Amino acid sequence: MRSSNPVFSRRGFSRDNGYAGFNAAPQAGGPAVGTQGNPYAQGTPGAPQGGNPYAQNPYAQNPYTQQGAPPQAPPAAGRMTMDDVVARTAMTLGTVTVGAVLAWVLLPVTSTSFGLAIGSALIAMVFALIQAFKRKASPALILAYAAFEGVFLGVISEMYNSRWSGAPFQAVLGTMAVSGATLLIYKAGWIRVTARYARIGMSIAIAFVLVMAVNLLLVVFGVADDGGLRSMGPLGAIVGILAIVLGAFFLTLDFKQIEDGIAYGAPRDEAWLAAFGLTMSLVWIYLEMLRLVAIFSGND
Repeated sequence: MRSSNPVFSRRGFSRDNGYAGFNAAPQAGGPAVGTQGNPYAQGTPGAPQGGNPYAQNPYAQNPYTQQGAPPQAPPAAGRMTMDDVVARTAMTLGTVTVGAVLAWVLLPVTSTSFGLAIGSALIAMVFALIQAFKRKASPALILAYAAFEGVFLGVISEMYNSRWSGAPFQAVLGTMAVSGATLLIYKAGWIRVTARYARIGMSIAIAFVLVMAVNLLLVVFGVADDGGLRSMGPLGAIVGILAIVLGAFFLTLDFKQIEDGIAYGAPRDEAWLAAFGLTMSLVWIYLEMLRLVAIFSGND
């Protein structure tokens, strides 16, 4: 069964052929695709277990022109391409940006605007969860998530900027630096998204989220002072750096999803899911970077 959760899983990864379907997926700088693990392939009764998975894939033809050649997506209409991913990611991030700018300009820094930001974040979470458990991408849900997430980011960014002038701009630059470096490292083959890599990374991510949830409860009930693990001191900085590293980990899963989808000839709608995952990963990194900039800025 494939999971569409963009945070704790990635669409198109099948557990039927190994953890998250990584056993035969193409990797930048890695070997050619193997014979099993295509998340977009449909099995044929009585077909042999070995052999070329593309022979049973309704979305792709055999891409091999010579022994050991890397896989290439077929030029068939209706299949996901890099242009599709770029276009839909631009639309999603553009919606986030428009929502953030409007919130920054129209909502002053008050307790009311902070309440609106929290409400927008909760609505965005609901839309994200609905999309996460849908079998197919819903552009309307994804863009609605982006709009409400943008409002939340706009208000929060304005609040940070009112105390730490220029913090949002620095956070944007930091997010671009982290995402760009992650992409370069991934394409260079220094990071190999394997089943073991995914298991370890997702275990750490789930543990991190659970610890942060417990920490939030302790802070709310007054058990932990000054934000607990999320304080504005050295401990908070260490936790923030760890969170940014996890955000980079999420990006590598997004890159893997995109690479697999194009190589296996995934349906074009999968590009919306790729854009959804990329947007959530970038928002995660931006928020953590914003907090980290504030910590290093001190009380200035």
